[in-house]
Amino acid sequence: MAIKLGGEFEVKRSPEEVYDFLTDAHKFAPLLPDFRSISVTDGSHFTVQLNVGISYIKGTADVRMVLAESERPKRAQYQGQGSLPGGNLSILAGFDLAFVDGGTRVAWQGEAQVFGRLASSAGGLLEPLAKKNVQKLIDGLRAALAQAV
Repeated sequence: MAIKLGGEFEVKRSPEEVYDFLTDAHKFAPLLPDFRSISVTDGSHFTVQLNVGISYIKGTADVRMVLAESERPKRAQYQGQGSLPGGNLSILAGFDLAFVDGGTRVAWQGEAQVFGRLASSAGGLLEPLAKKNVQKLIDGLRAALAQAV
């Protein structure tokens, strides 16, 4: 099951500041919904542990993330693979940054694919849950970027 989402928002920070925030795993990862912990391997690789739960399938997901595309201060794209109770997960999340008067426009796009028992058991619950969690992430990014970077 594939879920694709996207949108944009503006913040009153320079593209360089926004890029630096988005590519710092210690700043970015804790904003993920149901965040538990992070283990950073190097500047472009980290593993994040998240709480997951839909219906009777509950537990933690370990997602290995890599900053797959990095063009300061214009673009950052993450790819992730992980295992979770009842299945596997593949994630792609990209951020395109553009200078606008007084700040930066952040155009974001994301795709998640869920495989296995979780996808078949959760059925129509996955997409609304994904939309809700992505909105939490975007709201968290906007709030964090409104504060000092």
